[in-house]
Amino acid sequence: MRIQVSRTGGFAGIARRGEVDTSGRADAEEWEALAESALAAAQGTPPAGVPDGFRYRITVGDRTVHCADPRLTDAQRALVSRVLKEGA
Repeated sequence: MRIQVSRTGGFAGIARRGEVDTSGRADAEEWEALAESALAAAQGTPPAGVPDGFRYRITVGDRTVHCADPRLTDAQRALVSRVLKEGA
């Protein structure tokens, strides 16, 4: 499973992207469960955010959803953080 995260916005407006492919990973089930939880609470269209807040596009396989600060679920925040850290 390919998990992609794109982050835009923020005070400086710097975009970041990260990607993790879970194929062959020992922790693939953990990644996939986290991704499914993150997708479950997200919207298909970009939500209204806050000034200088981050907006995120999460793509898992062929499904893309959007979310924004400060209304990220714990699963979304964890997934975004892990993908941007490990998939940079």
